[in-house]
Amino acid sequence: MTRKPARMFRQQMRGSYTRKEYMGGIPGSRLSQFDIGDLRTKFPIAVHLVAMEPCLIRDQALEAARISGNRHIAKMAGNAYMFKVRLYPHQVLREHKIAVGAGADRISSGMRAAFGSPVGRAARVEPGTKVLTIWTVPANVEHAKEAMRKSGSKLPTPWRLEIEKRKGK
Repeated sequence: MTRKPARMFRQQMRGSYTRKEYMGGIPGSRLSQFDIGDLRTKFPIAVHLVAMEPCLIRDQALEAARISGNRHIAKMAGNAYMFKVRLYPHQVLREHKIAVGAGADRISSGMRAAFGSPVGRAARVEPGTKVLTIWTVPANVEHAKEAMRKSGSKLPTPWRLEIEKRKGK
């Protein structure tokens, strides 16, 4: 597990680092599901959670947002919804584990060869990116908004809600 807090990985400071086939020891994604609910029905209304700033969203934060939002909408709407996580954590996060404490000066080489080892994964997000979406019926729109509000509180970026009506219905 990483020792640095997630806020140290929030900003997009470097270029993309995604080629897993060249790296060893990358932890797997913690997202367990991407599509939840009734996947066959075409629902007329979509509620999107849209990021407003560029950032990195860790896979742990995406999983926490998914669990929180799905728990609320499943309790309130029954099975009349479809929930989708629209991001995949491609970005590999690295950390240079430096020794601290008494006697650390004899075993640590400081910042020499400080490339870092893989410690986690994150999704790169640009402004206007749809992070989560709930499709539902008009009677459950308020419940979907509340579920998205609860999900948005788990994410490290300001967000807004967009409500979209499907054409033809």
